[in-house]
Amino acid sequence: MRALLVTSVGVTCAAALTLPLATPAASAPAPHSASALPPSTSPASPGAGPPSVQAEATTREALAPSDVRSAAEPSGSTQSLPLAPLDAPSDRVAGAPAAQGLPQRDARPFSLVGVVWDDAEAELHGTVQVRTRATGTTRWSDWQDVETHNAEHAADLGSAEREGRTVRGATAPLWVGDSDGVEVRVRPETRSSQDRAATPVPLPEGMRLELVDPGEGPGEASGENPGEDSAPEPARGAPAGRAAAVPARFADTPATAAALPEVLTAEVAAASAVNAELAEIGATVIPALSRAETLESMELAPGAKPYIGPRPGIVTRKGWGADEKLREKNFGYTKTVKAAFVHHSATGNNYTCKQAPSVLRSIYRYHVKSSGWRDFGYNFAVDKCGNIYEGRAGGVTKAVLGAHTLGFNTNTMGIAVLGSYGSTNPPAAAVTAVSKLTAWKLGLFGRNPKGKITLVSGGSNKYKAGVKVKMNVISGHRDGFATECPGARLYKKLGKARTSSAKLQGR
Repeated sequence: MRALLVTSVGVTCAAALTLPLATPAASAPAPHSASALPPSTSPASPGAGPPSVQAEATTREALAPSDVRSAAEPSGSTQSLPLAPLDAPSDRVAGAPAAQGLPQRDARPFSLVGVVWDDAEAELHGTVQVRTRATGTTRWSDWQDVETHNAEHAADLGSAEREGRTVRGATAPLWVGDSDGVEVRVRPETRSSQDRAATPVPLPEGMRLELVDPGEGPGEASGENPGEDSAPEPARGAPAGRAAAVPARFADTPATAAALPEVLTAEVAAASAVNAELAEIGATVIPALSRAETLESMELAPGAKPYIGPRPGIVTRKGWGADEKLREKNFGYTKTVKAAFVHHSATGNNYTCKQAPSVLRSIYRYHVKSSGWRDFGYNFAVDKCGNIYEGRAGGVTKAVLGAHTLGFNTNTMGIAVLGSYGSTNPPAAAVTAVSKLTAWKLGLFGRNPKGKITLVSGGSNKYKAGVKVKMNVISGHRDGFATECPGARLYKKLGKARTSSAKLQGR
C-alpha cells in the first residue's frame, strides 16, 4: 500500500517532517472515540425514539477527527455504546446492582470488542460475555467470555502517561472477526459472608461497549499481507517491499516527490526514522541478520566478546499498518532494558496469522482511543506463526517505556504473544520467536536470559512501591503482578525460552 502523500509533486516533505524524540511530558487527554448508530436506529435528534435510543443518543460523542479520514488514509473506527440495565426494576432485589449490557443489535462492521468504564482504579468484579454476528449473515456466535482483569496492563501509577491523560478502566480486548451484530451482558459477582446474605458487588460506573474496526492495512486491499500463515523468515538484506521515499532531511541529497515513488507523512516518517540504522525509512520489515552480521553491525571494543543473538526479522509499525496519528506525538524512554516480561494478549485464538496485523491495529486503537493510553502498550508482539512485530513507537533497539506490566514498566520491555494461553498450549513457533527476540534485544543491553535481575516496584497488587524484587531476566507477567497472564500454558514454556535465548547469545 502506498504511503500518504503530504506534498505536491516536486516539493519535498522536509518542511512538514518533525522528529519528536524527547521523553514525553504530560499530554492532553485523548478524546474518547465514539461513533454514530447504524442508520436504521440513529434518531434524528436527541429525545427521538424509544428510551434506550434516547439515552444512547444523548450520551454518544461525535466522531473524533482521527476517525474521519479519506479513503487514502489509514482506516479504522471505534463505536462506543453505553451499557444499560438488563433487568426490569421489578425483577431486581431492592438496592442490588443490576446486570448491564445491550440486547442483540446491529452495528457498523467491527472485529474486536471490549468494555471500558470511567474510573481506571475501579475493578470489574463480575463476568463479561459477548455474542457477535458474522458480517452479512444471520449466524450468531456462542457466548464468549471477555477477560475482565486487565488493570495490570497499564502505565505505572504516578507516571505522566497515567496522570496526564484520561485513562479508563478496561477489560482485555477480544478478537471476534468481521462482525456487524452484537449482544453483551455484564453480571456482577456475588459475595457472601457468615453474617450477611449473598449480595452482588456494584459494577463500575460509566460502562461502555467498544466495537473496534481495524480498517485495512498495507497490502490488504490487494490480498497481500506481511504476516503469512506459513510464517517464512523475512529475507536478509534489503527490507521487504518497495522502499518508501526518504525525506530530504534524512538523505545525503535532496529528495523530491517527483523523483521518488512515495512520500511519508511526518508521523510515519518519525516512527520509522528511529529505526533508520536498521532499515530504510518507510520499510515494512526490518530484515533478519545472522549472528555474524549482527556483530558486524555493532560498534565493539577490540577483543570484546558480546553475548547477543542474531537479529530476527521484525515487521515494523508501518508494516502492520499502525495509524501514527492516533498515538501521542513524543516518544518515551527509560535508561536501560534489564528484563523482558512475557504476556498473552487474551484476545482469543480465533485469528489467522494473515489477520495478525488487523489484530494489532485493533488492540492499538483499543489501547489509545478506548483505554486512554498514549500508544500501543507492549514493546513487541508475536503471533502464533512466530512473526515478530514492532509495538510501541520509539525504536526497536532503544529502551522504550511501555505500559505492559503495572509497577515494572521502567527499564523493562513487554512482549505480547497474540492469543489466550490459559488452557491452550502456545505454538512452538511463538515460543521460538520469543527466544530469538530476547536473545537479540536483551543482548544489546548485556543481559543474560538465564540470569536474575533486581527491579524496583512502582507499585502493584503483589509488591508495594519501592520494594526491590529479584526476578528472572525473562519473566512472566504474573511474576510482577497477581494475574493469570501470560496464561498457565505459556508461563510453563518460559524456562525453555530462557535456555534457547541464552544459547542463541552464545552462552
